[in-house]
Amino acid sequence: MTFNQERFDKLIQKLEVFANKQPHLYKLHVAFLATLGYAYIFLFLAVTLTLLVGIIFGIVNAQSISNLSLTGLLFLLTLAFVLVRSLWVSFPPPTGLPLQPKDVPNLYSLINEISSKLKAPRFHHILLTNDFNAAVVQIPRLGLLGWQQNYLIVGLPLMLALPPEQFRAVLAHELGHLSGNHSRFSAWIYRQRQTWYRIVTGLRQSGHEILSLVFQLFLIWYIPFFNAYSFVLARMNEYEADRCAVDLTGEQNTAKALINTKMKARFLERYFWSSIYKQLETEIEPPKMTYMAMQQALSQRLNQEIISSYLIEALTEKTNNTDTHPCLTDRLKALGYVPDVQQEVTIFSGMEISAGQEFLGDELEKLIEYCSQDWREKIATSWREEYADVQKQIAKLKDLNHKSQKQQLTQEEAIKQVLLTLEFEGEDYVIPLLKEIVHRDAYLASANYLLGKILLKKQDATGIKYIEMAIEQDSNIIIGGCQMICYFLKNQGKNNEAKSYEERAENHSKLILKAQQERSNLKRNDKFDPHNISEIEVSKLRQQLSHYPQIITAYLVQKNLQYFPEKPLYVLAVKRGFSFWEGSRIYETDNSKIVQSLLKENELPDNVFIFILNSNLSMEKKLKVIPNSMIYQKKR
Repeated sequence: MTFNQERFDKLIQKLEVFANKQPHLYKLHVAFLATLGYAYIFLFLAVTLTLLVGIIFGIVNAQSISNLSLTGLLFLLTLAFVLVRSLWVSFPPPTGLPLQPKDVPNLYSLINEISSKLKAPRFHHILLTNDFNAAVVQIPRLGLLGWQQNYLIVGLPLMLALPPEQFRAVLAHELGHLSGNHSRFSAWIYRQRQTWYRIVTGLRQSGHEILSLVFQLFLIWYIPFFNAYSFVLARMNEYEADRCAVDLTGEQNTAKALINTKMKARFLERYFWSSIYKQLETEIEPPKMTYMAMQQALSQRLNQEIISSYLIEALTEKTNNTDTHPCLTDRLKALGYVPDVQQEVTIFSGMEISAGQEFLGDELEKLIEYCSQDWREKIATSWREEYADVQKQIAKLKDLNHKSQKQQLTQEEAIKQVLLTLEFEGEDYVIPLLKEIVHRDAYLASANYLLGKILLKKQDATGIKYIEMAIEQDSNIIIGGCQMICYFLKNQGKNNEAKSYEERAENHSKLILKAQQERSNLKRNDKFDPHNISEIEVSKLRQQLSHYPQIITAYLVQKNLQYFPEKPLYVLAVKRGFSFWEGSRIYETDNSKIVQSLLKENELPDNVFIFILNSNLSMEKKLKVIPNSMIYQKKR
């Protein structure tokens, strides 16, 4: 049994209530599921070995070997070998530059201190990467049997971005996942989640058909359920890890670290790296000392208005069920910390000393040079390719600018001019171009949206009317547009007005979820209308269906929808034939293959739902009466 997002969300909601009301019983359920995975494998192994011993015992007593006995013996030996090997699925270790105690003694001293206080296991490897991140990775040497090899991954950008005490809080959080002080059970389940995902990946890549046969049906059921039941515990583990950080570094440092990492990550992504890639306009080779430039950028005072908008944006985000990490607001609330935007931005006024300087010491300069060179080598080829493309785009912009001085550009050309101008010259030069486009066509959603976005970014309230106009024309941008206006109004201190847009975005999200649920399946009481697809398109689809010898009849209709009926959902129902000799398992597998093939290999209408009619004859009767619904019938 698999889970769609709707079922997963509903189960998570129930489990969160369950975990809060009866935490011990909830953990018992999670422990049962975790143990069940081991039990399944060992049960199969025990049965296999029992049968193997039985056959060997029979051969010894009979003092002869029949073909059947030999076949059974070889099959069970192979199966036992594959099962045992599955317990030792190997996983590639994480990559990075190994750091040695003699080179960075301060960092090792910090890690040993935190590990000791949290009673966390020791690390076999500490790796430095050029990512803005820190993580604990456990690689089981014996697959499901464990014997973990522990890796601590620290990103140089993170160490350049945080002061020492905040970096200490981040490490305490990461080591808190393996802590023995707070919850060994949560840490064990945390490791099991990681191990099972790696096990599944390893099994998929093993290439053993017998192994797939033995595990596939169980894993199809087990992994979604284990993921759902352990999801809440994994999220609780994030809060638990934050409390570990508080115990070691205090509430203030932990809260500041959470805020600082969010803000600096946005700064690097939206400002620093964009400035680096801006050099594609003039430089055919990537810059040499990128991480030295990063160190300088992160150590300086950051623009307070930009950081303030980043923080408001981050605080507006909501926790969702696509990630076990709670949102920033929920994590701060759990710490009992109430952020004040005006006060928080003061932590970005510059650092006296970074964690990189404190804990990497004299090696910092060498490591900056190493990361710069490593990044440069990895990106060199793609940089040159992108440089060539950028030069073509610059030439195209010059042509459009020259043409616009002589005549009015077409709408398509004007939009292209805007996008290229935005990329190469900046937002200030785009505003008059967008206003001209909107003047020519006031209902063009994309131009209104971009103009509104730029004006709001410049703290110009007139951007709201352009966003509103865009929303009227395209419901797909309601959520993004409302969130953008909400960020702006909150930044202006207009929280009551902001709340109305926040509620509007949330209400539309609920409608989208209901629409997705409505379109995800067919029910007996569903109503259908004739499709409105042209005869040319239907003829093309009919020709494509004729290439499938299994399909004997096909119907095409449109589902009557309650939510967003202006966006049609087409239903393609096919009836297939099968021979007397085909078993039900083959039949069901083939059904799935037909549906996947139709989706991938044919030019079907947008938003199409495909299903096999054979098991639902009442549905066929319902479709037959709809005018022009039968679009294909195989010639006898």
